[in-house]
Amino acid sequence: MEMFKYMQKYDYEQVVLCHDAASGLRAIIAIHDTTLGPALGGCRMWTYASEDEAIEDALRLARGMTYKNAAAGLNLGGAKTVVIGDPKKDKSEALFRALGRYIESLGGRYITAEDVGTNVQDMEYIRMETKYVAGLGEGSGDPSPFTALGVFQGIKAACKEVFGTDDVAGKKVAIQGIGNVGFNLAKYLKEAGAELIVTDIFEENVKRAVNELGAKAVKPDEIIGVECDVFAPCALGAIINDDTINKLKCKIVAGSANNQLKEERHGDMLQQKGILYVPDYIINAGGVINVAAELEPGGYVKEKATRKVEALYNAVLEVIEIAKKENIPTYKAADRLAENRINLLAKVRNNYIK
Repeated sequence: MEMFKYMQKYDYEQVVLCHDAASGLRAIIAIHDTTLGPALGGCRMWTYASEDEAIEDALRLARGMTYKNAAAGLNLGGAKTVVIGDPKKDKSEALFRALGRYIESLGGRYITAEDVGTNVQDMEYIRMETKYVAGLGEGSGDPSPFTALGVFQGIKAACKEVFGTDDVAGKKVAIQGIGNVGFNLAKYLKEAGAELIVTDIFEENVKRAVNELGAKAVKPDEIIGVECDVFAPCALGAIINDDTINKLKCKIVAGSANNQLKEERHGDMLQQKGILYVPDYIINAGGVINVAAELEPGGYVKEKATRKVEALYNAVLEVIEIAKKENIPTYKAADRLAENRINLLAKVRNNYIK
C-alpha cells in the first residue's frame, strides 16, 4: 500500500514500526488524531497474510478509535497497535515488554489496552516497561463484558426503532464470532429471551455457546445468509462487502466488530435494502469507556463506568434520529456526531492559556 498517501488522505499523525529480534516482535502503532487528548486504542495480535494487510488494519482501526472516543464523549484521541503473530503460539513476556518500551518512547501520546488476541496478562507485561497502559487487573480489567453490554444496549435501541419495542424476547440474533465479547453478548441476549444462532472459526467457542446457552450452531460461511432479526458481527472487520451484502436476511446489523463496512458505499447499500446499520464505533464503545474510566481523577469506579456504558442505548437512538432528520445513512450520522465534537473542541483548545 502507499502508506503516506493513505495517511495524507485521512490526516494521520504518526505511524511507528516496531521490531525486536530477540523476542520476535513485529508491530505497528498507528496514531490517527490527538486533538481531544492522548490517543487511546487497544493492542491487537493477529496472523496477517502480509505486512501491508497488517499496516492497513492498524491505520483503519486507529481512525475508527478517533471517532469512537469522540462520539463516546471521551477526552481522548484515537490510535491502535497491531502485533503480527499467532496469539495462541507466539506470545511471550519479552515480546510485550519490548512493545512496552516502544509505547514508553512515545511519551504519553499513546495509551494501549487489551484487544483481539491480547489479554490482561499481556497488559501487565507492557506495564513493566511503561505506565501508558490501561485495562489492568487491579483497574478496569477485561473490557469484553463492557463491550458486550454496550452492544446489547445498542441492539435493544435498534429493535425499538425497527420493531417498536426494545424487548428482544423471541428475536433471532445471529452472532458471528463467539469469543470474549460475542459470548458475553450471547449471555445478555439469552437472559433477555432472544434466540441465538452462532458461529466461530474456533470450534471450542461454538461448543461452549451451544452447551451453556442452548445456541444453534452454523458453519462460518453460513452465518451471513441465516434468516434472523439481528445480524451481530463480533469477529474481524469488513464483513459487509460486495460478496456478503446481498446474502443478508436481517432487519438490523449491530455487533462489536470494528470497521464492519468494507467501504462507505456499503453503508449506503444497507440503507437502500431497508436494513438498519448501527455504526460499529458507536455500539462497541463500551470497552473503551470502561478502560478510560481508569484514567479519570479518583481512579476506576465500576458502577460509574457501567452507567456510562448503558447510556450507549441513548447514543444509538441519537444517531438514528440524526440520520432520519438529515436523510442520511446512519454511518454518516455517526461521523457527523464525532466530527462536530472534534472540530468544536479543536477551536476551544486554540485559545491561548499561559
